[in-house]
Amino acid sequence: MIDQKRQDMMLRTKRFALAVIRLYSSLPRSTLAQVLGKQVLCSGTSVGAHYREACRAKSNADFVSKIEGGLQELDETDYWLGLLRDADVAKTDQIEPLAAETNELISIFVSVARAVKSSRDE
Repeated sequence: MIDQKRQDMMLRTKRFALAVIRLYSSLPRSTLAQVLGKQVLCSGTSVGAHYREACRAKSNADFVSKIEGGLQELDETDYWLGLLRDADVAKTDQIEPLAAETNELISIFVSVARAVKSSRDE
């Protein structure tokens, strides 16, 4: 059975994906908004999938690899959110909560990856 911390993180990354979906749905129908929006939609919704894959990893190395894949998606999400904001495609009040959660998730994923890596080295 999956422990409570993993279940909580699965739920958190799913909520993050749903927030990204809601952001995308609220964007204007202009070409620029849709192109940038689809980028953030893809990267933001894949974070939870990477985490779920990590929870089913066959080894610590596999776990770290999948967590680092999630980190790449989070970094990309942060980039696209910044472009949506800086190009005035989305309002700051729409972007900032998602950007804050993106950065919190980055911190968590980095900490988890480091902890597993250091436990391998002991």
